[in-house]
Amino acid sequence: MARTVWDSTVGKKAVMAVSGLIMLLYLVAHVIGNLKIFFGAGEFNHYAHWLRTVGEPFMHYEWTLWLVRIVLVAAVAAHATSAYQLSRRDLRARPGKYVHRKPRASYATRTMRWGGVILGLFVVWHVLDLTTGTAHPGGFQEGHPYQNVVDTFSTWYGNVVYIVAMLALGLHVRHGFWSAAQTLGVGSRTRDRALKTLANVLALLLTAGFIAVPVGVMTGVVS
Repeated sequence: MARTVWDSTVGKKAVMAVSGLIMLLYLVAHVIGNLKIFFGAGEFNHYAHWLRTVGEPFMHYEWTLWLVRIVLVAAVAAHATSAYQLSRRDLRARPGKYVHRKPRASYATRTMRWGGVILGLFVVWHVLDLTTGTAHPGGFQEGHPYQNVVDTFSTWYGNVVYIVAMLALGLHVRHGFWSAAQTLGVGSRTRDRALKTLANVLALLLTAGFIAVPVGVMTGVVS
């Protein structure tokens, strides 16, 4: 039964919708945590340490964090795989190009695929930069995330990569949230306006919240 659902177009769209919503919940929590950087190094570093001790003593040190990471990796893999397979299926269904392009699709809709690729590459860079320290521009300091963030956004390329990725994220969330609602049967003629407004608000708040951190470093508010 699971294989039958996965092989269907509707099933793949449902997987995309559910995995996308899981990632959206993470993003909301992540941006709230990121904004703690404006309360100083002590507050931000304490928050980072707390993430590793959530659930103690029932959960061992970092177990909860690793559980969240596993769920996120599974969601990203399911989202990317279903998106790729749906794209290939769509191309096979209409191999010929349209004579006239329909200008009705929004910019976010037309850039969903490229936006997904940009975000995928960004996640790899972000992990190598601020989690493992492999691609960190300064001397990576384990247990000192505040200073690591300041180091990253003290470079022009760190700011460019992050801001471009967050703009792509905003477009992705704006279209993806509304699309997920339609796929899961939440949307209707009477609720479409409210869902689109909510999608726009979520995209705007997430984009502004994430970009506020590099802007804070660039302007010296965070130093």
